[in-house]
Amino acid sequence: MIKSKIDSKARTTIPSQVRDALRLRTGDEVVYTIEHECVVLARAGQDQLDFPFATFAEWNSEADRKAYRDL
Repeated sequence: MIKSKIDSKARTTIPSQVRDALRLRTGDEVVYTIEHECVVLARAGQDQLDFPFATFAEWNSEADRKAYRDL
């Protein structure tokens, strides 16, 4: 098990083993997914960052991704 502490401002350092496994570098972004009582940390993918309406389910179809791909 890999641990890290949360400081007084609710910040933590991502341990080197996790950074290495996800190939994280300075400036990279991560995403968090809450699944039941667990949180999954993942490297943010290009598709997650570039699609402007990803949080709106009604605009989250393949046709929408194609239409907004070059924005």
